[in-house]
Amino acid sequence: MILLEFKNQIIQETLEMKFSSALAGNKPETIDLRFADFDGVTYHISSKSEDKNIITLSISLKFFKELQEHGADDLLKREYEEYLQHTPESGYSVSLAYDLSKIDSNYKSLIEKASLLKRNCFASVFEKYFEFQEQGRDGEKRAVIHYREDETMYVEAKSDRVTVIFSTVFKDKDDVVIGKVFVQEFKEGRKASQTAPHVLFSHGEPPMELKNTDARIGDNIGYITFDYLHYHIKCSKAMIHSRMRAKTSDFLKVLNRARPEVKAEKKTITGRTFQQI
Repeated sequence: MILLEFKNQIIQETLEMKFSSALAGNKPETIDLRFADFDGVTYHISSKSEDKNIITLSISLKFFKELQEHGADDLLKREYEEYLQHTPESGYSVSLAYDLSKIDSNYKSLIEKASLLKRNCFASVFEKYFEFQEQGRDGEKRAVIHYREDETMYVEAKSDRVTVIFSTVFKDKDDVVIGKVFVQEFKEGRKASQTAPHVLFSHGEPPMELKNTDARIGDNIGYITFDYLHYHIKCSKAMIHSRMRAKTSDFLKVLNRARPEVKAEKKTITGRTFQQI
């Protein structure tokens, strides 16, 4: 089971090196680092040629305009304050700039926030709909985020819940079979524990919540629906991870039982080999 970190390790390590070096009084060096993340996200960490003390961190999200519709700009201003650039680097959605000459010994919190840049771009959508739910505002227009080229996330608030729907596309035939088994395991979790979050899985057709939308249909498309209340997020994630680990363990047991036995070669006392028929 792969547990993905929500902090970006490359950002953490790069800024840690730059900030600690600056505090040690070392001369700043030029940096030009480009790297990618999940969901087609790309980053760029660079220094200005005219002033190597200025380190710029930029992120590119193809779906950033959709996030802006749900308050991404305001949330980023709140989180990054003076480090957020009014005009992002060309070709990027958001840019943060840090002056190495002004970094103090309490720079750890700056690095942690910087490593959460992608997470914070997404956060405004969930904050908005959690507030709708708390205020009992039913019927608000759902959020539609095309976070991948062929996959979409939908977020909708009701008076008693926040519903998140992910479309998942299985491109390989084998992945379709295995993916269906894994996702169905989420549904079965409620049979073992009534406190488990309610999960629905529909294959081929979108759920009723997506009626009259452009949601895709097909044999290789499935939809996962689950209640993700703000005070239950960590518990829900832990439950889903544990159920997937359990299903993986079951798969391994089946594979081990199906493994063919290797017939051992037997030898006589004189060294000749023979095989029983």
